[in-house]
Amino acid sequence: MDLPEENPKPEEPTPSEESFPEEPVLPEGFTPIGDLSHLPRARRRRARRMLVPLAANERAAMLDNLARRAFPSFEFFLFAFLCGVILGAAYLLNAPALLLVGVLLAPLLTPFVGMLLATVTGSWRFFFLTLGVLLVAGALVFLTGALAGFAGRLWDNLPFNYVRIHAQLWWPDLLVTALGAALLAISFVRSEQKPILASVMLAYGVFLPISAAGIGLGVGRDVSGVTLWPNGLLVSLVHLTLAILAGGIILMAMHFKPSRASGYILPVFIGLLSVATLVVLTGLVSLIRDGITSARTIVPTPTSLIVPTATPIFIRTATPSPTSMPSATYTITPTLMPTPAYAIMAASTGGGALLRTEPGSGSGTVIMVISNGILVEVLPETQLVLSTTWVKIRVNNVEGWVMQTVLAVTTQVPISTAVFTATP
Repeated sequence: MDLPEENPKPEEPTPSEESFPEEPVLPEGFTPIGDLSHLPRARRRRARRMLVPLAANERAAMLDNLARRAFPSFEFFLFAFLCGVILGAAYLLNAPALLLVGVLLAPLLTPFVGMLLATVTGSWRFFFLTLGVLLVAGALVFLTGALAGFAGRLWDNLPFNYVRIHAQLWWPDLLVTALGAALLAISFVRSEQKPILASVMLAYGVFLPISAAGIGLGVGRDVSGVTLWPNGLLVSLVHLTLAILAGGIILMAMHFKPSRASGYILPVFIGLLSVATLVVLTGLVSLIRDGITSARTIVPTPTSLIVPTATPIFIRTATPSPTSMPSATYTITPTLMPTPAYAIMAASTGGGALLRTEPGSGSGTVIMVISNGILVEVLPETQLVLSTTWVKIRVNNVEGWVMQTVLAVTTQVPISTAVFTATP
């Protein structure tokens, strides 16, 4: 009788039992899926591709591990401060190389992924914790930028070229921010390696406009007709909102969801708030309406100056003659009447301008967004605000104020009118 071996050699695991090529790299000791032999073949293939485990305890353990990795340490705030200092110096010196260094010094934005996880899983407490961390980091970048802007008051000829660029909305920046948020969410969840590239892309869209807003607050004036404060903060808010939508959609596609019905309140609320913020701040409705209007409008050839003119109107009156046959003696009385001036919206950046109820950046209320190419009527009222000339215009029977630098006057044809009145 053959005796069993004292130390039998364990069987080598087959390739299918050892790992699945399509599975992501998960934390050590974590089993992404359980026994799937009882499932149909198509169901087994889909389950192997799922990131979130089927068992509730495994799913909870994975979320706990991700939450611990997402919560920052002291180095997070230190690097946020250093990032703000370098960005402020880069804006003052107008040095793009320093801007790149500042973005590379930005902290790893893992708290952003933690906020996304809290949103899609319905965890209010962790959502406010991670949101507070991001707000503190943004405040550090903003305050250092404000100090740099205050120091910039010592020089009057600083160009601030890159500040003006990052204080406005641009489609390439929106795409980079959304792509960075999506890649950051995927890389953070699928691997324990640091997603540095994706974090740099997201920091580019969030921190650069915040620092530009701080520069504008410190300088205390507009730069080349561009309002830096608070436009920079609004641009950063648009980028962050778009990143939340992009990252949240990615996590939901990876089967992250609340464990109970009441947990859906938070993701639905954040989703609706994000969509409303994007629609309001980007002026999507106004851009579409103005685009349809401009397509139906014949645009005249623009000229270079805005000069509202006045055309004299001559009124002739008659005086009686002492003779038997009355004759008319006409006296010419000139009366100046304003001639309407028209202009075309021709903003050098941003694709248009904001129509405000009061002159001055940040003053009054934004009425609408006027896209480039729209024909407007220039009214005689002008006002000088912080060395910037503001002009009152009328478009679609709506009156408001815009900066003179965003308008280009059309070619006009003056019309003279004479009114004759005879009195015996």
